[in-house]
Order: sequence, then C-alpha cells, then structure tokens
Amino acid sequence: MEMYDNTNTAQKSFNENYLSEELLQAQWAEFIELKKVIAEIYLKKGGPITILDIGIGNARIVKHLYAIPEMWDMIELYDGTDNAETCVTLSRNTVKELNIEDKVTVYFLDAVNLNQLQKHYDLIITTWFTAGNFYPENFPFENYDLLSEKIDLSKNEKFDTIFTFAYKMLNTNGEILIGACYIDNENTRKKQELSYQRMGMTVITDAKDSFTATKERFWSQRFTKEKIYQYFKFVKPEKISFTQLDPYDYAMQVRIKK
Repeated sequence: MEMYDNTNTAQKSFNENYLSEELLQAQWAEFIELKKVIAEIYLKKGGPITILDIGIGNARIVKHLYAIPEMWDMIELYDGTDNAETCVTLSRNTVKELNIEDKVTVYFLDAVNLNQLQKHYDLIITTWFTAGNFYPENFPFENYDLLSEKIDLSKNEKFDTIFTFAYKMLNTNGEILIGACYIDNENTRKKQELSYQRMGMTVITDAKDSFTATKERFWSQRFTKEKIYQYFKFVKPEKISFTQLDPYDYAMQVRIKK
C-alpha cells in the first residue's frame, strides 16, 4: 500500500484544517515560483509548453493554473501521474469538473515507471515536497523505530531511477522543477513531526534520520544542496539552481536545466 492509499490520512493531508502554516505557505511560495518558470520557458520556446506533473495529488496545481487564463494559455498539454488510486480519483474528478480533459490527462502510474509514458516534455515538475516521498523499497514502517541501524540516504535508488528517467524525458532546453523540498536541519525536522502528529499519525524516526516517517506509511526526506548535487551527479552543477521559499530554512525549490 502506498502512503496516499490510506483514504483517511490522504484526505487530511489535503485538508487545510490539518495543515501547518509552514506547509500552507510553502504551497503558495512554490506556486509563485512555478508561474515564473512556466512563463520563462514559454517565452524561450515561443509558444505553449508541455508539462508532466509527477505526483499530481488532488490536481491542486492544475486547478490554480486553470484559474488564471494567462497562465493556462501558456500550456499546450498537461500530464499527471500518481501511484495512489485515491489521488488519481481526486485529480480526475477535478479535471472533469473543470472540463479540461482536452488538455489534461492523469495516469495511474508509479513514478519509477515513468519511461512507460514514452513521451517528452518541456517541463517536468514535482510539487509540495513530493520529491521527498520516494522512499527506498521495503522500508520497514512496522518496526523502524525499534531498529538500531539507521538508513543511509547517501544513495536513494528510487529517487535516482525516477529523476534519471525524468531527465531523459525532457525536450531540448527542458527543465525539471522540484517545487518544494524540506531543508535538512533540526528545526525543519521538528516541524515535520508536528505536521504528521497533527494529522493523527505516529512518528517512527528521530534526530538521527534525514527523513521523517510514520507508522501510517508517510515518509518525507529532507535535503541539502550537497545532497541534490550528489543525486543529480549526471547534471553539470551550473545547470542546477536553488530558490529559498522562506527566510527560515524550511523549504527550497530546485531547478534542473537540460
């Protein structure tokens, strides 16, 4: 079962009543930066662009882009993937309600199988901390808090697989945009734990981990710039840039140019 297949916790993770102010503000901060990137690529291309949204969730980004005609006109095609049936249903319902099925398609697909799409895009995005959700296979959610050996994330094979495929799926001058990712520090770790506890979940990680996980199978990694460079070692460092999304080292956006 994937983390968002638990209907109760999935609904809470999209419900503002359960979300911390930091999470809510991170949504808007990354959306503001996303609009800038879309507009920049649109101008560079000289016409509407194609977008792939990895982990489309409840189609929040689609809904907000559609609400601004100037932004929506910059988009030729918008594909979304998700590996949780709950999210696929939510996003497909949103697309149907907005009557934008001519431009938006939602695929029930695990991101490790992105290559099955056999398509190329001008912009590939993951938003609102999704990039940190790609946990290693067979992670022991049931008893991780009882284990003495901690997981070493100097290498994350799932993350590597997903973004290697994503990079290969970019058109010339295309970009990957990691909309928001947690910055690895003690203050952010504590805020993550409080967020999950607020949703009624049980945290099974501590200060020794560079990620926060719960018994309910929620998992989110924190990153440093050095870790991003390490994960994207197939990209020249000058092609990777970072944007702080707040002044208190909670979240950053990562932009990878081909």
